[in-house]
Amino acid sequence: MSSPYTHAQIVEILQAPQAEWLKQKAEQACIREKGKGIFLRGIIEFSSYCTCNCLYCGLRCANRQAGRYRLQPQDILQQALAIAATGIGTVVLQSGEDPDYPAEDIAHLVQAIKDRADIAVVLSLGEREPWEYALWRSAGADRYLIRHETADADLFAQLHPGKSLQQRLDAQRVLKSLGSELGTGFIVGLPGQTAATLAADVLLVREMGADMCGIGPFVPQAQTPLAGLPAGNIELTLRLIALLRLTCPNINLPATTALATLEPEHGQKLALQAGANVIMPNFTPEEAGGQYAIYDHKFAVDLELAIETASQAGRYILWDGALKND
Repeated sequence: MSSPYTHAQIVEILQAPQAEWLKQKAEQACIREKGKGIFLRGIIEFSSYCTCNCLYCGLRCANRQAGRYRLQPQDILQQALAIAATGIGTVVLQSGEDPDYPAEDIAHLVQAIKDRADIAVVLSLGEREPWEYALWRSAGADRYLIRHETADADLFAQLHPGKSLQQRLDAQRVLKSLGSELGTGFIVGLPGQTAATLAADVLLVREMGADMCGIGPFVPQAQTPLAGLPAGNIELTLRLIALLRLTCPNINLPATTALATLEPEHGQKLALQAGANVIMPNFTPEEAGGQYAIYDHKFAVDLELAIETASQAGRYILWDGALKND
C-alpha cells in the first residue's frame, strides 16, 4: 500500500510557513486509530558504557569525561518488577553497546522478568549478532528498539564511524523476521540534514513496517564533536510526528525526552497533540541516571509528570502491567 503522502508532498509540508492543520489532523487520526489512552514505557538505562563513537552522543567511547556505570542484573530485575508494580505495561532495558553484558545474561534477565511479571520487555542494546537477537526473542523479549537515526547513508556513515546504514537496516530486518516488534527512530536537526532527508526518514519507517518510532530533536552534548551546533527545531519535530501518524496510522509514537529537554513545560504535551501516544518515564536509579548523558541537560521524566502531561493533553493513562503470583 502506498503512502498517503509522496516524498515531494512531505518536503512541501516540512517547508511550509505553518502546518497547524497537519497536527490537528494527526491528533484526530491518533484518537481514531489508537484511542485516547496513552501507553507508558518504563525505561531503565542500565549501562552508560559504549563501544561506539557516534559524533552526537555523550556516551561515545572517545569521551573520557563521561560518567560510566553498570547496574547489576539483580538490580535491573528489581527495578523492572517495581515498574510492573505501578501498573505500567512495558519495561525498556536500554544501554550503550556494552559487551560486558553477554547475550546469555540478558536472556536470563528477560526470562526472569517475564516469569515474575505480566509486562512486555523491550531491549535497546544496539547492533548485536543475529543469534543474540534470536536468543533474546526466545527468552521472551517482545520488542527491540534500534533507531536508524537518518535515512541518508552518507550522513549516517559520517556520524557513526565504522558503521553503515545498511548494517542498521539489516539488523532491523533480522528482528522483524524473528517476529519481534520493531522500534526505530531518527534525529531532527543533524548537520547536513535536509527536508528531503527527513521525508526519506518518514517513508523508510513505513517501508520497514516499524511498530514504533521515536523522533527527537538534536540536543548537543558538550564533550562531542557536535557540541557547538544549534539544537533541533521543535516545530519541525512535531510536524514529523504528525506525518508519521498519518503515514503509519497504527504505529506507536513516543513524546520523546529530547522534546521535554528543549521545552520542559509543553514539549511532550505538544507531541501528544500532534499524534504521539506514548510517554517513557525514567526509572533508572537516581545515583546512576545522571550519568546517562547522551546529551546535555537531559530532562528527567518521572511517572507523576507523565500522568500530568497526559491529562494536560486531554488524554488518560492505560494501565496494564502486574506482578505475577509466586
